[in-house]
Amino acid sequence: MLKNVLVALDGSEIAERVIQTLNDVVLANETKIILCHVFPTSELELESPADLPHPESPTISYFQIEKQLQSYKENLSVNSELELVTGNPADEIIRLANIYKTDLIILGSRGLMGMKRIVLGSVSSQVVEEANCSVLVVKPNRE
Repeated sequence: MLKNVLVALDGSEIAERVIQTLNDVVLANETKIILCHVFPTSELELESPADLPHPESPTISYFQIEKQLQSYKENLSVNSELELVTGNPADEIIRLANIYKTDLIILGSRGLMGMKRIVLGSVSSQVVEEANCSVLVVKPNRE
């Protein structure tokens, strides 16, 4: 049984698919969902890792993210809470997963491949490598 599930959302178009995937997972009434968003530090924004919003994306404010997460939370049928933190996204997701002793992390991937993924890096790949629990990576639609 999944007791604690951490859902990492970044405000991008993949967030809706991540929430849909969460809704597709069969959860017990006792399961606790932690919806989180990591605001990257300005240093990380310059690096533009693959799983972070792209520089040409409009900047999303703290209050917009909080409002979006609050609406997701209201639609969940299980106990949930919000975590909005600042730092390196992969490190913060892993840190929160360890604090909450999560059984599963669900997060999205931008789906970059080849050289772009090597050069830009990947939050989802780092989380898969370093997490102490299972990780479900939601990929974007390929049309």
